[in-house]
Amino acid sequence: MLRIRLRRMGARHRPFYRMVVSDANLDPRARAVEEVGIYDPTAKPAVVRVNKERVQHWVERGAQMSPTVRKLVKQA
Repeated sequence: MLRIRLRRMGARHRPFYRMVVSDANLDPRARAVEEVGIYDPTAKPAVVRVNKERVQHWVERGAQMSPTVRKLVKQA
């Protein structure tokens, strides 16, 4: 099953996240099928960029969004 979730990037104490579509059974750091957005919580205000067409594409094909990604997509 595919899942749309956040992958942590960036340095220590400077988190940066990518929204990725990946296999739910694999480690979140494993290879992703596609990157569909970014989230930078350290910027003032926080930066959220989402490619809504691609998110919708993957949801139609059965991908589940994590609770955090669902909240960020609503916010974007």
